[in-house]
Amino acid sequence: MKARYEAAWRFDEMVAAAQKNVDLWKSIRIRATVDQSFVDRVEAIGGDWHLLVLSEDWCGDSVSTLPFIDELASRARNLDLRILARDQNLDIMEAHLTNGTARSIPVVIAYDKDFVKHGWWGPRPTALQHWVQGEGQAREKSDRYKEQRKWYAHDRGHTTLEEVVSMLERAAVGPALTDATSHTGAA
Repeated sequence: MKARYEAAWRFDEMVAAAQKNVDLWKSIRIRATVDQSFVDRVEAIGGDWHLLVLSEDWCGDSVSTLPFIDELASRARNLDLRILARDQNLDIMEAHLTNGTARSIPVVIAYDKDFVKHGWWGPRPTALQHWVQGEGQAREKSDRYKEQRKWYAHDRGHTTLEEVVSMLERAAVGPALTDATSHTGAA
């Protein structure tokens, strides 16, 4: 896993290669802010941590969450972020399916300094995921997407950061995970 991680894109490299949503990726990243409390919490867990993300440039949930996670990784001294294309890494995706069936992204996987997996999160914050899988199902796809964008714009990455930082805190004290172990995200 270490070699795949090290060969994966950094956020700016992923955006530079993007074919879809380029302006949106850039504009959200420029505006992405992270409360110092999140940075402090990540640094307090100690050790070096790696976040490997499965994503695609067309994904609205990715464009709404990854800029904030990248800002966190750029500020926390013990956190690094890399991104792999989901469709070129189906073996990893198959081990992190939403509800055991869906290739939903983004998927954020936490590895320790030795690249042992300790947790994963995705594809979106828990409250939004519940809405999408519940009430949101009654909406037309375009209306559902519009509501998701409103939710993300209002939230400004806060819930994503809370859930990812909480996952890292649990990862720091919990056992390593196997691919069969359930994740710590919103699926």
